[in-house]
Amino acid sequence: MEKQLTYIHQLKNRISVEVDLSGWVYNVRSSGSLVFIECRDGSGICQCVVNKEEVSEESWEAAVSLKQESSIRLHGLVVADERSIGGVELQVQSVEILQLVTEYPITPKEHGIEFLMNRRHLWLRSQRQWAAMRVRNGIIFAIHNFFQSRGFIQTDTPIFTPNAAEGSTTLFETDYFDEKVYLAQTGQLYGEALAMAHGLIYTFGPTFRAEKSKTRRHLSEFWMIEPEMAFYDLEMNMDLAEDMLKSIVADVLMNYSHELELLERDISSLQRLIEKDFARIQYNDAVDILTSEKTSRLLDELIQQRVSEKEELIKELGTIQKEHSSAKKWRKKQIENLIVDINMRVDQAEEDLRNIPKWKKSAQEFTWGSDFGGSDETVLTMQYDVPVMITHWPAEIKAFYMKRDVTNTYALGVDILAPEGYGEIVGGSQREDNLEVILARIQQEGLDPKVFDWYIDLRRFGSVPHSGFGLGLERTVAWICGLKHVRETIAFPRMMGRITP
Repeated sequence: MEKQLTYIHQLKNRISVEVDLSGWVYNVRSSGSLVFIECRDGSGICQCVVNKEEVSEESWEAAVSLKQESSIRLHGLVVADERSIGGVELQVQSVEILQLVTEYPITPKEHGIEFLMNRRHLWLRSQRQWAAMRVRNGIIFAIHNFFQSRGFIQTDTPIFTPNAAEGSTTLFETDYFDEKVYLAQTGQLYGEALAMAHGLIYTFGPTFRAEKSKTRRHLSEFWMIEPEMAFYDLEMNMDLAEDMLKSIVADVLMNYSHELELLERDISSLQRLIEKDFARIQYNDAVDILTSEKTSRLLDELIQQRVSEKEELIKELGTIQKEHSSAKKWRKKQIENLIVDINMRVDQAEEDLRNIPKWKKSAQEFTWGSDFGGSDETVLTMQYDVPVMITHWPAEIKAFYMKRDVTNTYALGVDILAPEGYGEIVGGSQREDNLEVILARIQQEGLDPKVFDWYIDLRRFGSVPHSGFGLGLERTVAWICGLKHVRETIAFPRMMGRITP
């Protein structure tokens, strides 16, 4: 008979059954003749209780010697207990140590971000990072379900490319059998070719940008979902993108409520966007909003709110620090966790107080024809409680392949900004389908027509209106999870200054 493991997420269906459970010690504490082990196995965490009177001396000695992240195998009876994690508990009958760990470097106390990033391979075991990776998995699954259910096929495009699709300043150059090539910024151009063969396609793969940026929104290696649709115009493109985002969020809310709770994600804004239409404005409208007196007042009010919040947090911190000295041991632990949380919130308030005046200055001084920076996107999304779609951009700041409106002034592009300051998560457009126009654009951009000859063929042979967009997976994960920095949305982030672990 095939040997099968029992996993923690299955225990709610194994009540009153004896099981073998293998995993790692997430936390352990003892109280007299009882040892309480929080065991994790990758699928969840379960409290496992070892009673000295009910196990062998060998198992008891093993239990009391356990340290954080020791690997173990337990045998015991599954019982229902609503007070425990997941509503179940394991009454342990035997304990086997696979490896006894000492001095595990990541403890429940607060660590600096560089310390944690240097130990990312271990940090991934913590509950918040575990939850983020599982939500990421759920988002990926939801994306595939969405497109497959609508008749799209998944296709794959090259990572090595001979040319830039969106400008050459952010390319990673590499050698390809003595030929200069680049790591792909996007699979879009190849996706257009596949759409002319299959009608509805999407790609899902890694992309690379050599931007020298260390902001919380940037990675050098990230994953993109890029659908391309024959016979779609800009409005159809926007409708599809909105439907996709609503479908992803609905799926995550339905299937990952536990993970979102661990991440302390306020899900009210996510629930709201499922029920409401996304905001749709043109670039000119966005500029007017950004530079308006109303926006200036909004930012002034936000500064006052942050000042008040900081003052209240400092008062609260003083109160609980006084309590700490005379508190019982269990309460001291609660207070220490509260102190860490309050200090983090104070740090956030102070960061906002440094940033908001800069946002205000940037908004007031914004010039028409510029692209929106990260702070501009944040300020724009403050005006809405749903994602914002911005269309009709000045053609000069958009890529050569974007179709222009009848005035030849605006590109028929769309950027979707996530609420709560998470910035652009989708960028797309209707593609230029006219042969003469695309040839002129390539010449204007100073690009080599020979390199793009195959792409130009798409306009020579059966050209049709078509559209597409790209969804940045990591920014989407950050937004849905409520994570401050995109580095926590991928297992091993690659960004300026970081190539390990």
